[in-house]
Amino acid sequence: MKASTVLLIGAALVLRLTPPAQAQRVLLRADVAEDTIRSSFGPNRTYYNHFYLGYAAVVGAPAGAGAALEYGKSGELFLGLRNKFRLSQAASVGLDLRYARLSYHLKQNSQKVLPDAQTHYREYVALPQLQSEAFVRLNYGRRGNAIGRYLDLTGWGGWVASSVHHYEDRGGAAGAKRTVASERGLNYVRRWTYGVGARLGSGRYALVGRYRLSDTFTRAANSAYPELPRWTVGIELGWL
Repeated sequence: MKASTVLLIGAALVLRLTPPAQAQRVLLRADVAEDTIRSSFGPNRTYYNHFYLGYAAVVGAPAGAGAALEYGKSGELFLGLRNKFRLSQAASVGLDLRYARLSYHLKQNSQKVLPDAQTHYREYVALPQLQSEAFVRLNYGRRGNAIGRYLDLTGWGGWVASSVHHYEDRGGAAGAKRTVASERGLNYVRRWTYGVGARLGSGRYALVGRYRLSDTFTRAANSAYPELPRWTVGIELGWL
């Protein structure tokens, strides 16, 4: 038998007996771009945002008689989105966008002048607002990729999207048990508001204080109504 024939037969046997190649299993796959994006977003990364909600009570006294408040009911309920940009381990800046509903529940007495002298069973003035708030954050204490402990110094402004005077009387015409009325678009309330504030927080919880620099009432109404309290103080819960 020729040598070439022997080599051909041997090669055929080797190919027949050799098992088919198995697909290789990928043990590690990395996407560099995706890893870079993830590393820049987080509570203590270059950029972070989260939702939050809270309630702040109205504190302090009106500037004069005639607008006494029920302090257990008067306050501001707010919901917003916070955007934070880290400058260093100890400092950040940011911008909030939020909806806030501020309501002043009026005490009914003989001195009442806001918005008139008539007394009711229940009465309040509500000022729903769209607000933005810039802040500078100072962090303190050790932390990893977490919000940590901080102090925020803020300046805010907003547009009074609606103004409502709501009152309720017990008893009414034609034997009704109660009469409820709402007056909207109050022409004695300013449409723009602004102020300063501070936040002292740890993680998702924060104590909030805001001071309103703008007046509640228009220039024409300032002589008729005493200015309402400018301070609100409350708590905030972050949805991290």
